Amino acid sequence: MITFAYPYILFLLLFVPVVILSYFWGRYLRARSLKRFGNPRNLAGLMPMVSPYKPPVKLTLRMIALTCIIIALARPWGGVSDISTTKEGIEVVIAVDASNSMLASATEDEQGIDRMKMAKLSLERLIDKLDNDKVGLIVYAGDAYTLIPVTNDYASAKTFLNSIEPSAISHQGTNIGAAVDLAVSSLSDTENIGKAIILITDAEDLEDEDGVMSTVKEAAKKKIQVDVVGVGSTIPMPVNVNGNYLMDPDTGDPVRTSLNEDLAINIAKNGNGIYVNASNKDAVGELDKQLNKLHKASLESSFLAVHDELFIIFVWIAFIVIIIDMFLLDRKIVSLDKFSFFKRVPSGQVKDD
Repeated sequence: MITFAYPYILFLLLFVPVVILSYFWGRYLRARSLKRFGNPRNLAGLMPMVSPYKPPVKLTLRMIALTCIIIALARPWGGVSDISTTKEGIEVVIAVDASNSMLASATEDEQGIDRMKMAKLSLERLIDKLDNDKVGLIVYAGDAYTLIPVTNDYASAKTFLNSIEPSAISHQGTNIGAAVDLAVSSLSDTENIGKAIILITDAEDLEDEDGVMSTVKEAAKKKIQVDVVGVGSTIPMPVNVNGNYLMDPDTGDPVRTSLNEDLAINIAKNGNGIYVNASNKDAVGELDKQLNKLHKASLESSFLAVHDELFIIFVWIAFIVIIIDMFLLDRKIVSLDKFSFFKRVPSGQVKDD
């Protein structure tokens, strides 16, 4: 049984009989006009190369081509077949540091791009590389919160990522331990699938360093890889919040912040992962290579109903017919005049058997 994806296009087939009727009406008007000049048989001798058969043949060819093109545009379908698809990948939870220090410049220039923005740009590039993998998003400062559970909805992940603002988090700090604990609980219990936690941080003002290392080691024991992306400059920079520098109440000097790269490297080492600096041009590529080392397993299976596309058949018919029409000239084929089916037998003349 043939069905159509766009059946309303078939209404264009109504133009085919309209064109045919217009053609024969034009032929009728032409014949009537010729009668004004004389007997049509006598006038035919004045136009020896005009074929009475070619125009209808060419019209038929063109109408066949037009019909096939319209049917092809309607996208005809044949039977339906089920195709089984299986996606393989890993599970990744990204934990983004949203402490106030992430508002500082990520470079040595105080007016340069801030750490949070650099982190978002790097993560967007990473999400684009995840392909069939599942991704979850956590934000943390003094506490950790789930923004989006582990999913393959990358569009939503990017939307929530761009919504992260340190100013929206009241309980400040850098509680990486809480972020790792929440990330571990967000991952599935499936054992044969690779899992990773990616920490985005400047690793400053870390709460309970020993507790963080213990939490990261526990995650590694569960075969969960912990990678760290450091953002910020190793040179201390002022922190700018809502356009104003944070001031030390004792000295009156601006509070200064810096990327604790040694601590970030140590966290990645205890988590059997790698450390990369977001300012490195190859940071996302290195992180992607590390994730690709994890074992990919079946995340989901689905059956997709696929129709057999038939439009190409009609496209080919239309193409062949158009080519034939191009080489079929309007004038008479003189070499065929010797055949009697192209000649009128004079009245009273009898052919010999």
